[in-house]
Amino acid sequence: MQEIKDIWDKVLEKLELKVSTVSFMLWIKTIKPLEIDEKDNFILAAQSVSAKNQILRNFVDMIGDCCFEIVGKPLKIVVLDQNEELEYLKNTTSTEKSNVKNDEPNPFIKEFTFDNFVVGKSNQFVYTAAQAVAQNPGGSFNPLFIYGNSGLGKTHLMHAIGNYLRQYSPELKVRCVPCEKFTGSYVTSLMSPSKNKSIMEFRELYRNLDVLMIDDIHFLGRGKEIQEEFFNTFNELVMNNKQIIMTSDRPPKEIATLEDRLRTRFSSGLIHDISQPDLETRIAILRKKCQLEKYFAEDEVLETIAEHIDSNVRELIGKLREVHLSAKISGRSVATLEDCKEIFENAQEELKNELTSEKIIDVICDYFNISNNDITGKKKNKEFVEPRMIAIYLICEILSPPLQEIGKLFGGKHHTTISHARDKISEDIKHNKKTQTLVNEIKNLLAN
Repeated sequence: MQEIKDIWDKVLEKLELKVSTVSFMLWIKTIKPLEIDEKDNFILAAQSVSAKNQILRNFVDMIGDCCFEIVGKPLKIVVLDQNEELEYLKNTTSTEKSNVKNDEPNPFIKEFTFDNFVVGKSNQFVYTAAQAVAQNPGGSFNPLFIYGNSGLGKTHLMHAIGNYLRQYSPELKVRCVPCEKFTGSYVTSLMSPSKNKSIMEFRELYRNLDVLMIDDIHFLGRGKEIQEEFFNTFNELVMNNKQIIMTSDRPPKEIATLEDRLRTRFSSGLIHDISQPDLETRIAILRKKCQLEKYFAEDEVLETIAEHIDSNVRELIGKLREVHLSAKISGRSVATLEDCKEIFENAQEELKNELTSEKIIDVICDYFNISNNDITGKKKNKEFVEPRMIAIYLICEILSPPLQEIGKLFGGKHHTTISHARDKISEDIKHNKKTQTLVNEIKNLLAN
């Protein structure tokens, strides 16, 4: 029988003439052909449950008729959604894939898989998009641009895509590098005695790929040559329907070093953020880690850690390890609330011993790029008032000195003004995502 892709391409040509342009682009073109099995089932994969339902409701008979015209016999059309496709691929190994060997060392962290990624409200959309890219590289979401603060799962998802492709599409050429390595390799090729040859080898390495993953693209240098090189590499891959995946700590429009044409290119696919996980997701992450690492802890331990740490997943997991180790040292197989309290009290005491009000103010000044006089003075500009209130809040929370003492640091302010600033930020953290992010980032800087 003809190659599956050839058959499907001809089916698409016929369908494009039979349905509206909108329906074709939205529901038909996104279908991925998987297999025609020995029972003449034509297995197709839709990009979502809703897409599957639309196809079954409106287009499945039309697809069957087109297939009959092309292959000369009736085929039963079977449509899978994303989860069904995953299960199908796990349970099915085609002859083509079984003959493909990939003896190279796995460049991806093996624990970073889709199964090990805890999905919550903060990351559900990005998780679904990453799965779609893994199942159909070069398809709907190209490029895929994931951004967010450090430690929220960007790299995990990138490696999950890589591990999935390595397992189910080992014939694809996939490369995953930090942006600094891409930049460094290009600079090295420019400085080589055989410059022209080295540049050609560099381009061969990065442009002859099926999937290119660049971690921390915000580190792409300002230099015209490196941006030109990445621009051309990007165009070469996308024009040939090759997949590009990038991560960053901010969206393209906020990467000041990028040329406008690169911002435009990055924005041509899907851009989405991973935000901080909510309490339920943080608890689920800790449960998952306990399951993977065979840690045993009381439920109250996981809840306490999740309540205290909301900045990023790495810190969350790090604190779980500390509590587990504390229990182990004490000869307990199950971590208790006492272990948890001890770890947090020790950490708070260490932080108090190392920090002063002046140090907290200095860190905040560096973070917001303002002077000490700006933050402790009487200027009421918005760019000074918010850092001032955050400084007051953190001094109160971490060091707990008398309010009058804090007031002296800020130009002799009355203690009611200090308490108002503290309470204002405390309330904003509960309801304002931006304030929550700012405070957590500054806390991380202070902790380090």
